[in-house]
Amino acid sequence: MFRILQITILLAAILISSTAQSQERDLRRAKKQYEKYEYIDAQKTYLQVVEKGYKSADLYKNLGNSYYFNSQFEEALQWYEALITTYPDDVEAEYYFRYAQTLKTAARYDESNQNMEKFSALNVDDQRAQLFSETPDYLKRIEFQSGRYDIKNVAINSPFSDFGAAFKDDTFVFSSSRDTSMIKKSIHQWNNESFLDLHKASYDKETGTLSKVSKFSGSLNTKFHESTAVFTKDGNTIYFTRNNYNNNTYGEDKEGTNRLKIYRAYKTAQGWSTPESLPFNDETYSVAHPSLNEDENLLYFSSDMPGGQGLSDLYVVAINEDGSFGTPENLGTPINTEGKETFPFISSENDLYFSSNGHLGLGGLDVFVVSLNQEEGKKQEVVNIGKPVNSVRDDFCFNVNETNKAGFFSSNRLGGKGNDDIYSFIQLEDLKDFCETTLTGVITDKDTGEMLSGAQVSILNTNNEVVYSVSVGEDATYSYVADCEQEFFVRAEMDAYVTAEELIRTPNETQNQQVSIALEQKVKSADIGDDLAKVLSLNPIYFDFDKAVIRSDAEVELARVIEVMNEYPQMQIEVRSHTDSRGYDRYNMKLSERRAKATIQYMIDKGIGADRLSSKGFGEENPVNDCKDNTKCTGKEHALNRRSEFIIMN
Repeated sequence: MFRILQITILLAAILISSTAQSQERDLRRAKKQYEKYEYIDAQKTYLQVVEKGYKSADLYKNLGNSYYFNSQFEEALQWYEALITTYPDDVEAEYYFRYAQTLKTAARYDESNQNMEKFSALNVDDQRAQLFSETPDYLKRIEFQSGRYDIKNVAINSPFSDFGAAFKDDTFVFSSSRDTSMIKKSIHQWNNESFLDLHKASYDKETGTLSKVSKFSGSLNTKFHESTAVFTKDGNTIYFTRNNYNNNTYGEDKEGTNRLKIYRAYKTAQGWSTPESLPFNDETYSVAHPSLNEDENLLYFSSDMPGGQGLSDLYVVAINEDGSFGTPENLGTPINTEGKETFPFISSENDLYFSSNGHLGLGGLDVFVVSLNQEEGKKQEVVNIGKPVNSVRDDFCFNVNETNKAGFFSSNRLGGKGNDDIYSFIQLEDLKDFCETTLTGVITDKDTGEMLSGAQVSILNTNNEVVYSVSVGEDATYSYVADCEQEFFVRAEMDAYVTAEELIRTPNETQNQQVSIALEQKVKSADIGDDLAKVLSLNPIYFDFDKAVIRSDAEVELARVIEVMNEYPQMQIEVRSHTDSRGYDRYNMKLSERRAKATIQYMIDKGIGADRLSSKGFGEENPVNDCKDNTKCTGKEHALNRRSEFIIMN
């Protein structure tokens, strides 16, 4: 029995050891496949290991990445979620970003924002983190630009990948992995599809329709990838992207990875010349997706060459008159981020359209635009062009004709015919200037100027609906971002204070608007000899020139004096009236007496006993400024002296 037990234990140990060795072999094979960008094979191998019960943070990272970099966002979300919930201590900042991106593709924006906050806290110097912190309302901005395009899935799409848009006369040139031969071609291990070739279709300029698809050129297409072409206006020069493949030689870096390069070919009587690799291509990094500016003296492209900011950056290089090139220059901030910027297109108005997952978008790659006509002193602004061009998936290869506002873009959104589809569009409206006003202010005591921490501030729309409410902190300040050219009520309230509100209208351009409110105490102390007007912080009781008639604005202020006298029935006051210095002294004295008597008569008519009121006129004796006889003053300055005081006598 003991021997049988020994044999059983030994067999179990051998089995465990064999299983462990098998797992290690599978993990090594999967990692090698992953590092060579063979994502489909890596996924299969990793999943086999998972099915055997093996788990680790690195496995979840690589498995998630193999789906993420292949735009299989639903599957990437599953493994990033497993990573973050199972191994929270092993999660680097970048994985919070990728998890946030995949959450967007499932329209789980609140959760995405929560993980972007974690990413931002761990990586404060990252431009993506700064963009998120500076623009928490980015979804609102995207929605603001949305609805400007009418889009259609074009008829030439296949069940495979179709993307890109370039024109040569009436010919539309695009990239496709459709296999038009009878014999199955080589399969690319990145996405399990045939390699891309350049294809062409007939383009009807009147209707914008595409038809009659065929291979573009047998001399340009190879058994590897060709994609994203651009032609000079005369149609005689083509720039396009291809795997590192020259003269039937397949190029690799030290790790065995084949990179992308941009090639140039010329139209000849015999067809296209042998493509030449551009001089800034390299074995160790990729250069791809060329685009020409209107003058055709600048070439824009995407690359992960050393010295960039992120996974891939946008660059520009000068094309000299002799066809040679200058030195590529990184387009820098704010265009490039630590994420991925790719697929540039330069419109005839010198606007740069490109795709990015580093700028704030809806998920995957979004299309953005920035003007290259930089105005001196004006900040260069990158703008998300909105839905429906952008979606929760990858949207790229944007191309627009500024004359008729028609164009094409590509997307792997759900509901298409294949992995990537080409969409046509009509632009219905130009890019809109986003406008918002930041309302800020401080809540203070009207008499002391003390900041009132704890005061409640509410913003109400014209339907009297509360759109924002906050209890201010120690600094007694609030901040609210509102739409431009809108009316709002800003209301402040606090115990022991009279509620106050102001009606404001936001301006028609983006700016800050200061709306501070000083609250008045409900109960105030006053002594004999005090001016009740100052105690109540009344606006001055003014009279029109040479008049002793109570004005409508004065009635509002007198109502508050009457209210206090009704509350304190023993109070007696003396109304003291003053005039400006214009006119004769004696006349002004009599005028001030008439004004004082008119004031107390108004109060008597409102129910205040005559025995509680007295009046006195001071004429021009006590001006509040230097506007005395023979002094040159404005009408407004003279008006300050036409006033009444309410002195407490008892």
